[in-house]
Amino acid sequence: MEMQEKTMVADTLTGINGELVRYAEMIPQTENKELKQTLKQFRMACEQSQEELYQIARDKSYYVPAQKATTEEVEHVKGLFTSKTL
Repeated sequence: MEMQEKTMVADTLTGINGELVRYAEMIPQTENKELKQTLKQFRMACEQSQEELYQIARDKSYYVPAQKATTEEVEHVKGLFTSKTL
């Protein structure tokens, strides 16, 4: 059974997103500055790959982003993070 391109792109994006989560967990936990810098470089490369693949998915209509938030919705969320009631 041949895997469709759309499925491969989605699976790859899921994998990349998982890697980004792992880097976010590892970077603040290491005290070794050289290792921390290396992990940051890997994370940046991973983010770039994610962005490129995301753009391909959008261009081929494999991924349709959610509707953009309204100004009111954005202000509401900002308010949540700036108030003490989060």
